[in-house]
Amino acid sequence: MADEHLAGAVRRPQHGESRTARIVRTVRRIVSSSAAREVADATRTAETLQQPVTTGRQIAVTSIRGGAGKSTVAALLGTTYAHYRQDPVLIVEADPSLGSLPLRLGAEHVRWTTADIADIVEPQMSLLDVTGYLTRLPGDAWLLPASQGQIGAMLDSTTYGRVMVALRRYFGVTVVDCETLPAEVARVAVSASQARVLTAPATPEGVSSTRTVLEWMRGLPPHVIAGTVVVLTEATPHARLDVDGAARSLASTGVSVHVLPYDRHLAAGGPIRTDLLAEPTRQSVTRFAADVFQMSLRRH
Repeated sequence: MADEHLAGAVRRPQHGESRTARIVRTVRRIVSSSAAREVADATRTAETLQQPVTTGRQIAVTSIRGGAGKSTVAALLGTTYAHYRQDPVLIVEADPSLGSLPLRLGAEHVRWTTADIADIVEPQMSLLDVTGYLTRLPGDAWLLPASQGQIGAMLDSTTYGRVMVALRRYFGVTVVDCETLPAEVARVAVSASQARVLTAPATPEGVSSTRTVLEWMRGLPPHVIAGTVVVLTEATPHARLDVDGAARSLASTGVSVHVLPYDRHLAAGGPIRTDLLAEPTRQSVTRFAADVFQMSLRRH
Protein backbone atom coordinates (compact mmCIF):
# COMPACT_ATOMS: atom_id res chain seq x y z
CA MET A 1 0.00 0.00 0.00
CA ALA A 2 1.52 3.30 -1.09
CA ASP A 3 2.49 5.73 1.68
CA GLU A 4 1.48 9.26 0.70
CA HIS A 5 3.91 10.70 3.27
CA LEU A 6 6.86 9.21 1.33
CA ALA A 7 5.67 10.23 -2.12
CA GLY A 8 8.10 13.14 -2.35
CA ALA A 9 11.06 11.08 -1.15
CA VAL A 10 10.71 8.25 -3.70
CA ARG A 11 12.79 8.59 -6.84
CA ARG A 12 11.46 7.84 -10.28
CA PRO A 13 11.62 4.07 -10.94
CA GLN A 14 14.45 2.98 -13.20
CA HIS A 15 14.70 0.21 -15.74
CA GLY A 16 15.97 -3.14 -14.55
CA GLU A 17 19.08 -2.97 -16.73
CA SER A 18 21.10 -0.12 -18.20
CA ARG A 19 20.41 1.36 -21.62
CA THR A 20 23.77 0.06 -22.85
CA ALA A 21 22.91 -3.48 -21.78
CA ARG A 22 19.56 -3.28 -23.56
CA ILE A 23 21.19 -2.07 -26.78
CA VAL A 24 23.78 -4.85 -26.68
CA ARG A 25 21.04 -7.41 -26.07
CA THR A 26 19.02 -6.14 -29.03
CA VAL A 27 22.03 -6.25 -31.37
CA ARG A 28 22.90 -9.79 -30.30
CA ARG A 29 19.32 -10.88 -30.92
CA ILE A 30 19.39 -9.39 -34.42
CA VAL A 31 22.63 -11.09 -35.46
CA SER A 32 21.97 -14.35 -33.62
CA SER A 33 20.51 -17.43 -35.27
CA SER A 34 18.65 -18.33 -32.07
CA ALA A 35 15.76 -15.87 -32.52
CA ALA A 36 13.41 -18.55 -33.85
CA ARG A 37 14.25 -20.82 -30.93
CA GLU A 38 13.51 -18.01 -28.47
CA VAL A 39 10.11 -17.48 -30.06
CA ALA A 40 9.36 -21.21 -29.90
CA ASP A 41 10.38 -21.36 -26.22
CA ALA A 42 8.22 -18.34 -25.41
CA THR A 43 5.26 -19.91 -27.20
CA ARG A 44 5.59 -23.16 -25.24
CA THR A 45 5.84 -21.25 -21.97
CA ALA A 46 2.72 -19.24 -22.79
CA GLU A 47 0.81 -22.40 -23.66
CA THR A 48 1.75 -23.90 -20.29
CA LEU A 49 0.61 -20.82 -18.40
CA GLN A 50 -2.69 -20.75 -20.27
CA GLN A 51 -3.74 -24.34 -19.59
CA PRO A 52 -7.32 -24.58 -18.27
CA VAL A 53 -8.04 -25.86 -14.77
CA THR A 54 -11.07 -27.69 -13.41
CA THR A 55 -10.45 -26.61 -9.82
CA GLY A 56 -8.53 -23.59 -8.56
CA ARG A 57 -4.80 -24.06 -8.14
CA GLN A 58 -3.22 -22.77 -4.93
CA ILE A 59 0.49 -21.91 -4.94
CA ALA A 60 2.22 -21.09 -1.64
CA VAL A 61 5.31 -18.87 -1.59
CA THR A 62 7.46 -18.94 1.53
CA SER A 63 11.04 -18.75 2.76
CA ILE A 64 13.03 -19.56 5.86
CA ARG A 65 14.12 -16.00 6.60
CA GLY A 66 13.20 -12.44 5.86
CA GLY A 67 14.85 -10.59 3.01
CA ALA A 68 14.73 -13.58 0.68
CA GLY A 69 12.48 -11.87 -1.85
CA LYS A 70 9.38 -13.84 -0.86
CA SER A 71 6.82 -11.07 -1.41
CA THR A 72 8.57 -9.94 -4.58
CA VAL A 73 8.39 -13.45 -6.03
CA ALA A 74 4.73 -13.77 -4.98
CA ALA A 75 3.93 -10.46 -6.69
CA LEU A 76 5.79 -11.49 -9.85
CA LEU A 77 3.99 -14.83 -9.98
CA GLY A 78 0.57 -13.25 -9.48
CA THR A 79 1.07 -10.61 -12.16
CA THR A 80 2.45 -13.20 -14.59
CA TYR A 81 -0.56 -15.49 -14.19
CA ALA A 82 -2.91 -12.53 -14.53
CA HIS A 83 -1.16 -11.52 -17.76
CA TYR A 84 -1.36 -14.92 -19.44
CA ARG A 85 -4.59 -16.42 -18.11
CA GLN A 86 -8.21 -15.74 -18.99
CA ASP A 87 -9.64 -16.67 -15.58
CA PRO A 88 -9.33 -14.39 -12.53
CA VAL A 89 -6.21 -14.62 -10.36
CA LEU A 90 -6.08 -14.00 -6.62
CA ILE A 91 -3.01 -12.96 -4.63
CA VAL A 92 -3.41 -13.58 -0.90
CA GLU A 93 -1.18 -12.13 1.78
CA ALA A 94 -1.00 -14.62 4.63
CA ASP A 95 1.85 -12.80 6.37
CA PRO A 96 0.28 -10.24 8.72
CA SER A 97 3.57 -8.79 9.95
CA LEU A 98 3.35 -5.58 7.90
CA GLY A 99 4.29 -7.39 4.71
CA SER A 100 5.34 -5.54 1.57
CA LEU A 101 3.03 -7.34 -0.87
CA PRO A 102 0.41 -4.55 -1.26
CA LEU A 103 3.21 -2.04 -1.89
CA ARG A 104 4.94 -4.28 -4.43
CA LEU A 105 1.64 -4.71 -6.27
CA GLY A 106 0.96 -0.98 -6.29
CA ALA A 107 -2.24 -1.21 -4.23
CA GLU A 108 -3.32 2.32 -3.37
CA HIS A 109 -5.69 1.25 -0.60
CA VAL A 110 -6.92 -1.86 1.21
CA ARG A 111 -10.25 -2.40 2.93
CA TRP A 112 -10.84 -5.98 3.98
CA THR A 113 -8.20 -8.40 5.22
CA THR A 114 -7.72 -12.16 5.10
CA ALA A 115 -9.11 -12.52 8.62
CA ASP A 116 -12.17 -10.38 7.75
CA ILE A 117 -13.11 -12.45 4.71
CA ALA A 118 -13.33 -15.67 6.75
CA ASP A 119 -16.61 -14.49 8.25
CA ILE A 120 -18.02 -12.86 5.11
CA VAL A 121 -17.77 -15.21 2.12
CA GLU A 122 -20.73 -17.58 1.77
CA PRO A 123 -21.30 -20.40 -0.76
CA GLN A 124 -24.14 -18.64 -2.55
CA MET A 125 -22.03 -15.57 -3.37
CA SER A 126 -21.08 -14.80 -6.97
CA LEU A 127 -17.62 -13.77 -8.12
CA LEU A 128 -18.90 -10.19 -8.35
CA ASP A 129 -20.02 -10.35 -4.71
CA VAL A 130 -16.65 -11.69 -3.57
CA THR A 131 -14.50 -9.25 -5.50
CA GLY A 132 -16.35 -6.41 -3.82
CA TYR A 133 -14.26 -7.22 -0.74
CA LEU A 134 -10.95 -7.44 -2.60
CA THR A 135 -8.49 -4.90 -3.99
CA ARG A 136 -8.46 -4.68 -7.78
CA LEU A 137 -5.10 -4.89 -9.53
CA PRO A 138 -4.16 -4.40 -13.20
CA GLY A 139 -5.47 -7.18 -15.40
CA ASP A 140 -7.95 -9.68 -14.00
CA ALA A 141 -6.07 -9.90 -10.70
CA TRP A 142 -7.22 -9.31 -7.14
CA LEU A 143 -5.43 -8.81 -3.83
CA LEU A 144 -6.48 -9.90 -0.36
CA PRO A 145 -4.06 -8.29 2.16
CA ALA A 146 -3.29 -9.64 5.62
CA SER A 147 -3.51 -6.34 7.47
CA GLN A 148 -4.46 -2.71 7.03
CA GLY A 149 -0.99 -1.45 7.86
CA GLN A 150 -1.41 -2.16 11.57
CA ILE A 151 1.01 -3.91 13.87
CA GLY A 152 -0.33 -6.91 15.72
CA ALA A 153 -2.78 -8.23 13.11
CA MET A 154 -3.23 -11.95 13.66
CA LEU A 155 -4.05 -14.84 11.32
CA ASP A 156 -4.33 -18.37 12.66
CA SER A 157 -4.28 -21.56 10.63
CA THR A 158 -7.99 -22.28 11.17
CA THR A 159 -9.01 -18.87 9.81
CA TYR A 160 -6.60 -19.22 6.91
CA GLY A 161 -8.05 -22.62 6.04
CA ARG A 162 -11.61 -21.27 6.03
CA VAL A 163 -10.63 -18.40 3.74
CA MET A 164 -8.85 -20.59 1.21
CA VAL A 165 -11.66 -23.14 1.06
CA ALA A 166 -14.21 -20.36 0.58
CA LEU A 167 -12.29 -18.55 -2.17
CA ARG A 168 -10.77 -21.40 -4.13
CA ARG A 169 -13.71 -21.97 -6.48
CA TYR A 170 -13.77 -18.36 -7.71
CA PHE A 171 -10.19 -18.14 -9.02
CA GLY A 172 -8.21 -20.19 -11.51
CA VAL A 173 -4.96 -19.56 -9.65
CA THR A 174 -4.35 -18.29 -6.12
CA VAL A 175 -0.85 -17.23 -5.09
CA VAL A 176 -0.30 -17.11 -1.32
CA ASP A 177 2.44 -14.97 0.20
CA CYS A 178 3.04 -16.89 3.44
CA GLU A 179 4.92 -16.22 6.64
CA THR A 180 8.44 -17.59 6.85
CA LEU A 181 8.85 -21.21 7.88
CA PRO A 182 8.29 -22.80 10.35
CA ALA A 183 5.36 -20.51 11.27
CA GLU A 184 2.05 -22.34 11.68
CA VAL A 185 0.13 -20.76 8.79
CA ALA A 186 3.11 -21.24 6.46
CA ARG A 187 3.27 -24.95 7.29
CA VAL A 188 -0.45 -25.35 6.68
CA ALA A 189 -0.26 -23.42 3.39
CA VAL A 190 2.74 -25.40 2.15
CA SER A 191 0.98 -28.68 2.93
CA ALA A 192 -2.41 -27.72 1.47
CA SER A 193 -1.24 -26.08 -1.77
CA GLN A 194 -0.92 -27.91 -5.07
CA ALA A 195 2.55 -26.40 -5.56
CA ARG A 196 4.95 -24.38 -3.46
CA VAL A 197 7.80 -21.95 -3.97
CA LEU A 198 10.66 -21.64 -1.51
CA THR A 199 12.63 -18.43 -2.00
CA ALA A 200 16.21 -18.20 -0.83
CA PRO A 201 18.86 -15.47 -1.08
CA ALA A 202 21.69 -16.40 -3.42
CA THR A 203 24.24 -16.41 -0.60
CA PRO A 204 26.21 -19.25 1.00
CA GLU A 205 24.12 -18.92 4.18
CA GLY A 206 20.84 -18.83 2.26
CA VAL A 207 21.67 -21.90 0.21
CA SER A 208 22.91 -23.87 3.23
CA SER A 209 19.79 -23.11 5.27
CA THR A 210 17.53 -23.88 2.34
CA ARG A 211 19.17 -27.24 1.78
CA THR A 212 18.52 -28.08 5.44
CA VAL A 213 14.82 -27.29 4.97
CA LEU A 214 14.67 -29.36 1.80
CA GLU A 215 16.20 -32.34 3.59
CA TRP A 216 13.43 -31.98 6.20
CA MET A 217 10.79 -31.79 3.45
CA ARG A 218 12.05 -35.07 2.02
CA GLY A 219 10.65 -36.71 5.14
CA LEU A 220 7.14 -35.45 4.28
CA PRO A 221 4.77 -37.13 1.78
CA PRO A 222 6.54 -37.40 -1.61
CA HIS A 223 4.26 -34.91 -3.37
CA VAL A 224 5.56 -32.07 -1.18
CA ILE A 225 9.16 -32.15 -2.40
CA ALA A 226 8.09 -33.13 -5.93
CA GLY A 227 5.84 -30.07 -6.12
CA THR A 228 8.39 -27.58 -4.81
CA VAL A 229 10.34 -24.98 -6.75
CA VAL A 230 13.29 -23.13 -5.21
CA VAL A 231 13.93 -19.61 -6.48
CA LEU A 232 17.38 -18.24 -5.69
CA THR A 233 17.17 -14.44 -5.59
CA GLU A 234 20.21 -12.32 -6.40
CA ALA A 235 20.17 -9.12 -4.34
CA THR A 236 23.45 -7.73 -5.69
CA PRO A 237 24.86 -7.52 -9.24
CA HIS A 238 28.07 -9.37 -8.40
CA ALA A 239 27.36 -12.18 -5.97
CA ARG A 240 30.25 -14.17 -4.45
CA LEU A 241 28.25 -17.36 -4.82
CA ASP A 242 28.60 -19.83 -7.70
CA VAL A 243 24.88 -19.71 -8.44
CA ASP A 244 24.95 -22.54 -10.97
CA GLY A 245 26.75 -24.79 -8.53
CA ALA A 246 24.34 -23.86 -5.75
CA ALA A 247 21.38 -24.63 -8.01
CA ARG A 248 22.79 -28.07 -8.81
CA SER A 249 23.34 -28.78 -5.12
CA LEU A 250 19.75 -27.89 -4.22
CA ALA A 251 18.32 -29.73 -7.22
CA SER A 252 19.93 -32.96 -5.96
CA THR A 253 17.26 -33.03 -3.23
CA GLY A 254 14.54 -33.51 -5.85
CA VAL A 255 13.29 -29.95 -6.35
CA SER A 256 13.29 -27.71 -9.40
CA VAL A 257 15.59 -24.69 -9.02
CA HIS A 258 15.43 -21.32 -10.79
CA VAL A 259 17.44 -18.12 -10.41
CA LEU A 260 15.89 -14.66 -10.24
CA PRO A 261 18.78 -12.47 -11.44
CA TYR A 262 19.67 -9.12 -9.96
CA ASP A 263 17.42 -6.41 -11.36
CA ARG A 264 17.85 -2.72 -10.59
CA HIS A 265 14.12 -2.11 -10.73
CA LEU A 266 13.30 -4.87 -8.24
CA ALA A 267 16.21 -3.97 -5.96
CA ALA A 268 14.98 -0.39 -5.60
CA GLY A 269 11.75 -1.54 -3.91
CA GLY A 270 8.36 0.05 -4.39
CA PRO A 271 5.65 -0.95 -6.88
CA ILE A 272 6.77 -3.42 -9.52
CA ARG A 273 6.31 -2.28 -13.11
CA THR A 274 6.67 -5.22 -15.44
CA ASP A 275 7.55 -2.93 -18.34
CA LEU A 276 10.68 -1.86 -16.45
CA LEU A 277 11.96 -5.35 -15.68
CA ALA A 278 15.17 -6.40 -17.36
CA GLU A 279 14.74 -8.96 -20.12
CA PRO A 280 16.61 -11.73 -18.21
CA THR A 281 14.33 -11.09 -15.22
CA ARG A 282 11.20 -11.29 -17.36
CA GLN A 283 12.36 -14.54 -18.94
CA SER A 284 13.27 -16.06 -15.59
CA VAL A 285 9.89 -15.15 -14.07
CA THR A 286 7.85 -16.63 -16.92
CA ARG A 287 9.92 -19.82 -16.80
CA PHE A 288 9.52 -20.47 -13.10
CA ALA A 289 5.87 -19.37 -13.19
CA ALA A 290 5.23 -21.99 -15.89
CA ASP A 291 7.22 -24.61 -13.95
CA VAL A 292 5.25 -23.99 -10.76
CA PHE A 293 1.91 -24.00 -12.56
CA GLN A 294 2.72 -27.24 -14.37
CA MET A 295 3.54 -28.82 -11.00
CA SER A 296 0.25 -27.62 -9.54
CA LEU A 297 -1.69 -29.47 -12.25
CA ARG A 298 -0.27 -32.81 -11.10
CA ARG A 299 -1.78 -32.49 -7.63
CA HIS A 300 -5.55 -32.74 -7.08
